[in-house]
Amino acid sequence: MRILISNDDGIYADGIGELRKALETVAEEVYVVAPDRERSACGHGITVTHPIRAKIHKFKSGKAKGWVVDGTPADCVKLGLEAILDNPPDLVVSGINLGPNLGTDVMYSGTVSAAVEAVINHVPAIAVSLAAWETWIIGLRPPL
Repeated sequence: MRILISNDDGIYADGIGELRKALETVAEEVYVVAPDRERSACGHGITVTHPIRAKIHKFKSGKAKGWVVDGTPADCVKLGLEAILDNPPDLVVSGINLGPNLGTDVMYSGTVSAAVEAVINHVPAIAVSLAAWETWIIGLRPPL
């Protein structure tokens, strides 16, 4: 199975790191194409005013291949599908979003929009959110 991962919290967020590690245990190929910084609440925006840049990102552990992108979550998935991956993935997983995407929040969510971009391109997708605001609650980081 080939899986493409993205999010709206950025490639350095705890949630995407945990998601990557978990999916590496079940998928043959894992690709991460994610924003270079926090892009929460950007909706399904795409970049049209300047070129989008992607740099290879090396993870300290695991087998995933990564790219950090100076664009929105929708840009990341679009770039992953159309330019970075040689073949389409079997699945796109977006998240893990820190904080819930409930009700009308899904209209503004970059996490949900990354999954929607995959579906628009005929690739099955899922968006994953965590109904918590503090990462230490899920054991990713101890409280300060």
